[in-house]
Amino acid sequence: MGSLSSEAQQHCLGLLWLLLICLCFYPSLAEIRFTEIRNDDRAIIPFDQFGFTHTGRLELNVSKISLSNSNLDLNKVGFFLCTLDSWLHVIQQLEDGEIRCALESDLIKSVYTFNSLNKDDNFNKLYRESDADQYNLVFANCYQQQLKVSMDVLSAMYNLDGKSSTRDYLPTGKTILPRVYFLFSVIYFCLAALWIHILYKKRLTVFHIHFFMLAVVILKALNLLCEAEDKSYIKRTGSAHGWDVLFYIFSFLKGISLFTLIVLIGTGWSFVKPYLQDKEKKVLMIVIPLQVVANIAQVVIDESGPYGHDWVTWRQIFLLVDVVCCCAVLFPIVWSIKNLREAARTDGKAAVNLMKLTLFRHYYIVVICYIYFTRVIVYALETITSYRYSWTSVVAAELATLAFYVFTGYKFKPEAHNPYFVIDDEEEEAAAEALKLEDEFEL
Repeated sequence: MGSLSSEAQQHCLGLLWLLLICLCFYPSLAEIRFTEIRNDDRAIIPFDQFGFTHTGRLELNVSKISLSNSNLDLNKVGFFLCTLDSWLHVIQQLEDGEIRCALESDLIKSVYTFNSLNKDDNFNKLYRESDADQYNLVFANCYQQQLKVSMDVLSAMYNLDGKSSTRDYLPTGKTILPRVYFLFSVIYFCLAALWIHILYKKRLTVFHIHFFMLAVVILKALNLLCEAEDKSYIKRTGSAHGWDVLFYIFSFLKGISLFTLIVLIGTGWSFVKPYLQDKEKKVLMIVIPLQVVANIAQVVIDESGPYGHDWVTWRQIFLLVDVVCCCAVLFPIVWSIKNLREAARTDGKAAVNLMKLTLFRHYYIVVICYIYFTRVIVYALETITSYRYSWTSVVAAELATLAFYVFTGYKFKPEAHNPYFVIDDEEEEAAAEALKLEDEFEL
């Protein structure tokens, strides 16, 4: 138990650090956004990020502009577009003293500077971008503490699709996401139908948890279906009001049910024992409220501007809660491994418990791999992949999740002669001998 607990703790700590590092590279999904700026003296205010094709467009509608000091040269206050590489070079130019203001750099693309206001408190700007790349919309205030800015900013970034000039509000690397999510939802609905067939065929050996597993698969399918429609609506209109509510509801239910399922399977509920111990109930009492917090954080992150004052804080809360949940579900599996190891030595049924022990060891490893891949590898893939292929990280995450669901269903399916629970005398003796050799090897 000591070694396993130490291993679990090391996994949790490593996962926490890697996720916090990945926070800095989390990409935003652009759409029509409305942002209120009030008495802000930040030198740089990033607004959004978007992958343009050669027919990219930016519509910028800024109103209720109020400046604390209008006697300054407002040529050094305004909006611009730049790529990530260009921005890194601009920062270097500022550090080297080559320029005093980001708007002076020839590496950025100026959209609008406030010297053109002419005493107006609003402006509308349509900017055409013909160079395909991923751009950040940024507001620069080169006077920092000398000037505070208040304004309402409505930004819309989109690409014109084909000869019809239809607006596509999804970035070029994510425009196929509606089809990706819909395809995976169909796959999960097919899995649900297959699982129903298995439950009916093996109805004499079905446990309560098998029905719970069916509910988890259906919730996942509904979540993906709503996400497909959500992204499709964004693609067409630039907003997701209506479908995003259903998406958040099913995302919340899916998150709670999945973590609960892992805890229940990890404790052997309905398989090894039809009850939960107090410490296992406490894990569920921790995980479920944390999932509520995570869902609230997800709503705030998605609905607010990606670079607002509180956006980073909510993103950190979401990641921290996610890590705590991932770590919490590991401990019941560790406890089950410990109990099965002790039972294999004391209750005279070494083979049965050895087979169960092997099952839970495998499941522990798979859960660890699933958590690392979907929380770390996928984020890393997002940072190293070209913006044109940013959809690949979504596909990778969904394929890993699908593999995890299939593995769980296959290993814990209802079966009359499950080798993990019913074995004959010869297998009992062979497994007991294997357990004895294992103990001698450890000594």
